Amino acid sequence: MRAVRAGLPDGRHHHDEVVRRGHRGSPGALAGQGSAAPHRAAVRALLGHGQRPSRHADPAQGAQGRGRARQGREQGRVSLEPIAFWGLAAILLASALAVVLTKNLFHSVLYLALALVGTAGIFLTLDAEFLAAVQILLYAGGVVTIVVFAIVVTERLVGDRITQTSRQLAGGAVATGLLLAVLVTFIRRAPLPASPPVVSGDLTRAIGLAVLTRWVLPFELLGVLFLAALLGAIYFARPDE
Repeated sequence: MRAVRAGLPDGRHHHDEVVRRGHRGSPGALAGQGSAAPHRAAVRALLGHGQRPSRHADPAQGAQGRGRARQGREQGRVSLEPIAFWGLAAILLASALAVVLTKNLFHSVLYLALALVGTAGIFLTLDAEFLAAVQILLYAGGVVTIVVFAIVVTERLVGDRITQTSRQLAGGAVATGLLLAVLVTFIRRAPLPASPPVVSGDLTRAIGLAVLTRWVLPFELLGVLFLAALLGAIYFARPDE
């Protein structure tokens, strides 16, 4: 009682604590733990890849793994882009030649639609989805439909199937070769960047700003050209007096 009042530990409690410590640090318990550790290591070695990843893994290793995966995807994309570009370019060139060389005018319009779709595919390889959508909706959809409608109406008015005859194949081939040589010369002399410029943000907004700021003069000239073509069509379509 004196010891309790004085704040000293009771003898019985002290004895129980000594016994518990003795059991924890006994040689038998240590031997059991030491013998169980190699067994657990052997089981882990046999399981191999079946171990669960640690929740406390190094963040740097996780970032490196994600970086390697992203780099692999970018390398696969870079390797596929030239194949897609040259394949679409071959389709575009073949369909353009078919437009000029085909005698059936309706088939020529179908090849024109294929060429326009190939151009939209090239826009997709350049990550210009908006231009590809405009190309398909406006040109491959609208313009080709108008041309087909004009062919059908003209055949009904004439009463005979219209065929196109290329009378100036040699001259057209020479002019095309000269134009191609000029384009190749300018492209080879122009300083090309090592990598394409990266446009951050909305690409459609960037296109709108570029058209109405930097390229506003060609845009207005194109509008004047369309107006002149519309006035010419109205003039030639008016009835003879």
